[in-house]
Order: sequence, then C-alpha cells, then structure tokens
Amino acid sequence: MRLFIFLALLAPAPVLAASFDRPIPQAQSATAELWFALASLALFAALVAVALLVARR
Repeated sequence: MRLFIFLALLAPAPVLAASFDRPIPQAQSATAELWFALASLALFAALVAVALLVARR
C-alpha cells in the first residue's frame, strides 16, 4: 500500500488527465441569419420611430 501511494505521488498529473480539445466554431445556420435579419429590421424601425418622435417635439 505504501508503495502504491508513493508511486501515485510520483506520477505526473497530466499523464492521468485527458487532453483538452478546443471547440470548433460552427457556421451560422439559415435560421440564425433569418433571426438576425428580423432583429436588425426591428432595431431600424425602432430607431426611425424614435427619430420621428423626437423631431415632432
């Protein structure tokens, strides 16, 4: 038992750990592009509405 503990302490930690695989970014899907376009149009409409509201005052 003492020998096992001694050998476990000598073993380096990276040998026991799994390697890290970096995540690969995925391309945007058509659904994501559609939602981005709709959000952009909504933002543009809101900016126009605010500009008209401020111009009337």
